[in-house]
Amino acid sequence: MIVNQYEIILVNLEPTLGSEIKKTRPCVVISPNEMNHYLRKILIAPITSTLKKYPTRIGMTYDNVKGMIAIDQIRTIDKQRIVKNIGNLDPETIKQTKQVIEETYVK
Repeated sequence: MIVNQYEIILVNLEPTLGSEIKKTRPCVVISPNEMNHYLRKILIAPITSTLKKYPTRIGMTYDNVKGMIAIDQIRTIDKQRIVKNIGNLDPETIKQTKQVIEETYVK
């Protein structure tokens, strides 16, 4: 399956451990297309409906539902976990996502 950076995909995240985000839920593809198109694994950030203003969370609305991209929960998954592609981030949310990733991981 081909996926692209900043697509929103539905992913089965089970099984999980501890405080990892669980269930089948929307996630944002974070890994660059050079990885996405050639490797079986991708990096994703889950989208949560818990609206808490953490510095590592980005508010967004998709399909009239408010959520937050959890940059603090980025994980690597095999593409077999993908249920389906459900959309794309808008340009402003992509810009905010890049800023939060840089502030969080590239100091």
